[in-house]
Amino acid sequence: MKKTYKIEVDCANCANLMEQAAKKTPGVKDASVSYMSLKMKVEFEEGAEEKAVMQEVFKACRKIEPDCEIEF
Repeated sequence: MKKTYKIEVDCANCANLMEQAAKKTPGVKDASVSYMSLKMKVEFEEGAEEKAVMQEVFKACRKIEPDCEIEF
């Protein structure tokens, strides 16, 4: 399953770091973050619980960008 989320991030470098963090999150098959469009695309692994996985992605992203927001 693939989903797109609206995000708030302050710089392109932070967006890149957030993308790497999302990709390392259990339950995420692939992820991409676009600073220009302020969107995060996430492809979930088979059987992954979307909300639980996104909570972990959010936590990982907050470690990089403490004031980031992800609408999920």
